[in-house]
Amino acid sequence: MKKLNLLFLMLIGASVMFTSCGEDDPTPTPDPDPEDEMVLSENISEDMTLESGNVYTLASRVSVLDGVTLTIEPGVIIKGEAGSGANATALVIARGAKIMAEGTADQPIIFTTVADEIQPGEIYHEDGLSPEQNGLWGGLLILGKAPISVGGDNSETQIEGIPPSDTNGLYGGSDVEDNSGVVKYVSIRHGGANIGDGNEINGLTLGGVGSATVIENVEVIGNNDDGIEWFGGTVSVKNAIVWNAGDDAIDADQAWNGTLDNFIVVNAGDKSFELDGPEGSYVDGNYTLTNGSIIAGGAAGLVDNDENTNVNMSNIYFTSLVEGQTFDELPTVDGEFSSFEVTLPEGGTVADFFLGGSAAFTTAVAEGENTVGADKSVFAGWSWTSVSGSLDILK
Repeated sequence: MKKLNLLFLMLIGASVMFTSCGEDDPTPTPDPDPEDEMVLSENISEDMTLESGNVYTLASRVSVLDGVTLTIEPGVIIKGEAGSGANATALVIARGAKIMAEGTADQPIIFTTVADEIQPGEIYHEDGLSPEQNGLWGGLLILGKAPISVGGDNSETQIEGIPPSDTNGLYGGSDVEDNSGVVKYVSIRHGGANIGDGNEINGLTLGGVGSATVIENVEVIGNNDDGIEWFGGTVSVKNAIVWNAGDDAIDADQAWNGTLDNFIVVNAGDKSFELDGPEGSYVDGNYTLTNGSIIAGGAAGLVDNDENTNVNMSNIYFTSLVEGQTFDELPTVDGEFSSFEVTLPEGGTVADFFLGGSAAFTTAVAEGENTVGADKSVFAGWSWTSVSGSLDILK
């Protein structure tokens, strides 16, 4: 009997020890896969920082939500996966959100495609994609609460390139000084995925973006649709390059009221400038394009204005023109146009290319003798367009 009791107590003790060990030493939870942390696949609902030295994959259309800030440190590379239609990958900064993408001349921030083998520290990959390859992902869209002209005052609407079912694509409002953050030393490449018939995503879309937003030193390369397009808003952009846009290089709509200062266009697919006027009752002055150089290349045309385009243009130089490229017309509303210079192809005249009254403010000059145009030195080192030698024709 004593032996049975002793055996019983030993069994109870072993059971207690086993249970106790299980509570004190549970099976550890595996650490997250570091590669998973480098994938952006869902909307960003709390402040996030993308850290220098890393490559991040954009796996879907990702929106930074109202009240949230996305910080992108210098040297970060973001690669979008392939996709079209509703599955096109894009980074959307929704109204009320902010992007703080502050690259440097030594460490630019690069948006590109997963097909691009570029790695941190490279301006481009030696054996990588050509600057003509496009449509391999979406693009960067920044949306704000500044006025747009699509109807009455303080209107809002859905940005092109984003399905109507996604309300993070809304833009427009009444806050002229709205702040969507900072974009500096940023290169956007190989984008423009198609979401529907004739509805592609621009390289950099600015929808209703306010004047407190800072955008400086940006380039868009090989985008299937437009390079940079403004849809209303009041944001200004300084130091910009568009190279090999599939459609228009510089496109403005819906009574944008800001300034593009010091810019270069190289080889647009359609027009170097597609400049539209208000689409509704709202308009508050003109937007300004100044200090630009246009290397026309294979562009279908130079400048296309609507009759009601609210634009001022000055200090712009054109070179590398071919027959058929024209400044089509001047708007019938008040605008200031001055100080255009052009290096003509052999046998060409100013009147062959600058129509609708634009010849009156355009002067022919020899290559390298222009006195207006962009300062290309600000793009040296960090811009693929500059490093490639594509700006060498400019003085």
